[in-house]
Amino acid sequence: MSQSAPAETLDPTRWRTLFVVAISQLMIVLDSSIMNIAIPSAKVDLRISDANQQWVITAYTLAFGSLLLLGGRIGDYMGRKKIFLIGLIGFAAASALGGIASTQGMLFASRALQGVFGALLAPAALAIISVTFTVPKERAKAFGVIGAISGGGAAIGLILGGTLTEFFSWRWCLGVNTPIAIFAAILAIKFVKESKAQGDNTYDIPGVVTATAGLFSLTYGFNEAATKGWSSSTTISFLVTAVLLLIIFVMIEMRVKNPLMPLRVVTERNRGGSYLGSLVVGAGLFSMFLFLGLYLQVILGYSPLKSGFAFLPFTAGIIVFAGIASTLLPKVGPKPLMVPGLLAASLGLLMMTRITPETSYTTHVLPSLLIMSSGMALVFIPLTSTSLHAVSNHDTGVASAMVNTSQQIGGSLGTALLNTVAATATTTFAAANTQLGDKVMPFAMTHGFTVAFKFSAALLFVGAIVLFFFINIGKESLVETEGAGFH
Repeated sequence: MSQSAPAETLDPTRWRTLFVVAISQLMIVLDSSIMNIAIPSAKVDLRISDANQQWVITAYTLAFGSLLLLGGRIGDYMGRKKIFLIGLIGFAAASALGGIASTQGMLFASRALQGVFGALLAPAALAIISVTFTVPKERAKAFGVIGAISGGGAAIGLILGGTLTEFFSWRWCLGVNTPIAIFAAILAIKFVKESKAQGDNTYDIPGVVTATAGLFSLTYGFNEAATKGWSSSTTISFLVTAVLLLIIFVMIEMRVKNPLMPLRVVTERNRGGSYLGSLVVGAGLFSMFLFLGLYLQVILGYSPLKSGFAFLPFTAGIIVFAGIASTLLPKVGPKPLMVPGLLAASLGLLMMTRITPETSYTTHVLPSLLIMSSGMALVFIPLTSTSLHAVSNHDTGVASAMVNTSQQIGGSLGTALLNTVAATATTTFAAANTQLGDKVMPFAMTHGFTVAFKFSAALLFVGAIVLFFFINIGKESLVETEGAGFH
C-alpha cells in the first residue's frame, strides 16, 4: 500500500464534521445532568409532587436507554447523516416544548421526546466519526475530543444548569438546546457526508420489540429499585421481565437472517470487553456524581451553582489528559492506558472515603477529583476506539449504540445499587451513634456516601480487571481497522 493512497481518500471536511458531532455530543451529555439542578424550581412552578419529581430525569433515560439499539440500526439503514439531522431537529423541537411546558405532563412528555431523538442522534454521531476518520493518529484525536466531552460534559451541565436556574429560569435548561441543535443541523447539512450500511437492510421486527421492551423494563426496574428498593414487587416484576425479554431477544438474534444486534458485534472479545467495561465504569461514575453532589449541597451547604463549579477540576482533568491519551493511543495501544487509568480512578474514589461533615473541599475532595479525572481520561478515549474495533460498515451504527447503551444501563444500575448501599449504611450508622445528638444525621449521611464511594471504587477496579483480560489488541489495532478501507 503506497503512502499517498490514504491521502487521496481523506475527507477534506473531516475536522469540521468532528466540530458538528462534538456539539451534538455535548448537548446529549449536558442533558443528562443539566436538569438535576433545575428540578426544585420546576417542581414549584408546575406543582410537581415529590413522588413524581423523578420523572423529569426518568422520562428521558427510559426513552434514551431503551431505543438506542433501534436508533443505531435506523442510522445504518436509512443513512447516518439523515438520521443525525432528524435527531438534531427533533431534539431542538422537544427541548423547546419542555421550555414552554405549562403542566408536569407536558414537561415529562418533552423529556421522553428528547430521549427518543437522543437515541437517534447519539449512535449516528459516533458512527459518523468512525467512518469519517480513516487515519490512526487522526482517529485517536477525534475519539479524544468525543471522550473528553463524554467525561467532562456532565460537570459542565451542572454549572450551566446552576447558572441558568439561578440567574434566568429553569426553563432555559431545556430551551438552551434549541438554538444549539439548529446551529449544529445547519453545519451538518454542509459538512457531514452521508454513509449507510450496504447489503441487507431489512428490519428485524421481533428483535426490535423484544430489545426495546427488555431495555425499557431493565432501566425502569433499576429506577424503581433506586426509589422504592430492591424488594419492591414493581422492581422485581420489571427486572424479571427484562431478563426474560433479553434472553428471548438473544435467541431471536441467533436465528434471524438480518438481526437488529448481530451477535458478531458483541462476541468479538475486544468489543465485548469494551461494552462490559463501559457498563461497569458507568455504574461507578454516575453514582460518584450523585453522592458527591449531595455531600456538597446537603452537608457542606453549597449552592447549586457552587456545587457545579466544585466539579470543574474533574472536567479540566479530563480535557487535559484526553489530549495526552489521544497522543499516546496510536503509540502504545489501548490496554496500557485503560488499565492504569481505571486503577488511578479507583484510588481517587477510595481517597474520597476520608470525607466527614467537618473536612474541607480543598483537602479531601479536590485531590480525589484530579486523580479520578486523569485516570478516567485515559479510559474514555481508548474505550470508544476499542468498542468500534474492526466493526464492518454494515454494523457501525449498532456498535456505536452499544457503547451508549452499556453506559446508560451501567449508570441506572449503579445509581439503584449504590442508593440502597448508602441508605442502609446511613440508617445503621445513625442507630449505632445516637450519642452524637443533633450531629448524628450529617455524620450518618456522610458515612453512607463514603460506603457508596468504596463500592464505586470496587466497580472501577473490576472494570480494570475486565479490560486487562479482554483487550488483546495493541497499537496496530487502529492501523488495522483503518487500513481496511485502502486495500
